[in-house]
Amino acid sequence: MYAIIETGGKQYKVQEGDVLYIEKLEAADGESVTFDRVLAVSNDNGLTVGAPMVSGATVTATVDRHGKGQKVVVYKYKPKKNYHKKQGHRQPYTKVTIAKIQA
Repeated sequence: MYAIIETGGKQYKVQEGDVLYIEKLEAADGESVTFDRVLAVSNDNGLTVGAPMVSGATVTATVDRHGKGQKVVVYKYKPKKNYHKKQGHRQPYTKVTIAKIQA
């Protein structure tokens, strides 16, 4: 059984027990979160696709931890103008474990 959920502007295919790194959520470590934006659910009866969401379907997950991703270096440069600008960025994320898919 799997589901396709949407969170943080991205879509993820999830199964029970999966570990995901998603956009940062406002939830404490160990807290349970529910994703209600379920786009599709596949189970023993077949695939159910929503228009645009599957009504009554939810995915429950637990928050493992919060963190920051790898550093990305942004380097701007204009030739012959003596212009250089270096900037770094680390995207915050939330690590979650999928506990249950209800459809």
